[in-house]
Amino acid sequence: MTIPSKEEAQLLLEQHVKDEYQRYHAKMVATAMEGYAGKFGEGPVLWYVTGLLHDIDFEEHPDKHPAESLTWFKEWGYPEELIHAAEAHAYGYNGFTTLPTTKLAGALMACDEMSGIVYAYKKINPAPYSQMKASSIKKRFNEAKFAAKIDRPTIIRGLDALGVSLDDHIANLISFFAKLG
Repeated sequence: MTIPSKEEAQLLLEQHVKDEYQRYHAKMVATAMEGYAGKFGEGPVLWYVTGLLHDIDFEEHPDKHPAESLTWFKEWGYPEELIHAAEAHAYGYNGFTTLPTTKLAGALMACDEMSGIVYAYKKINPAPYSQMKASSIKKRFNEAKFAAKIDRPTIIRGLDALGVSLDDHIANLISFFAKLG
């Protein structure tokens, strides 16, 4: 099994994802995943690449996502742990029913959706991530109309697999995203 370097993964992302928001989202999730790898003593490249490439087929195949990327990952010889995480993060979408069974999969599920909430929060409060307050983001998390398309139960499902509380998750993401500006 092989893991691409961060640079190789970035090239793959740029090849398949043209939308600037989707690229930024991938960077946010990769940054969060790398942060969690550090917290859990896991391989930072695997976690980062999993985050960066988790939606690589979304723009080209939204009605089948992540089916095409799962095929690519297998063809490219990527680790089963990455493939499982990419599949589990789509639980409840396009017929996918795989639940997260690893910390990597739980982290991807929790970081993917929560990144959307943090991004939406930043759009209305354009302060640097380092100045955000976890309590303010949690308040928005609890407002169903805020970032309404974000699947909050998926975040909780991911956090359960990851073994991290919602409060800690929000605080962790703020600290991880601080290096994004």
